[in-house]
Amino acid sequence: MTYSLDFDARALKEWQKLGDTLRQQLKKKLVAILNNPRIEANRLHDLPDCYKIKLRSSGYRLVYQVIDQEITVVVVAIDKREREQAYRKAGAASLVRIKALNARKSAKC
Repeated sequence: MTYSLDFDARALKEWQKLGDTLRQQLKKKLVAILNNPRIEANRLHDLPDCYKIKLRSSGYRLVYQVIDQEITVVVVAIDKREREQAYRKAGAASLVRIKALNARKSAKC
């Protein structure tokens, strides 16, 4: 099953600021994970359903969240690995997304 790709608003701004080379490298990896997004070695233990893509040469990290109910992979943060910036941004963004999903579930009941 192929997942669709979506971007958090902040992550989309970060994506647009990246150079073409970095964007192409991340795009190639994103396309590869859409068929099987849950790669255990890339799972982030502190963030629910979040995984990372890392570019070792440039030091960039992309954090994405898998939402099975919507069959979607959502990019929540893109940043340099320095001082765990990407992971902090992802934590804040995923909490907002989780609250929104819970609100939708409550509204359906």
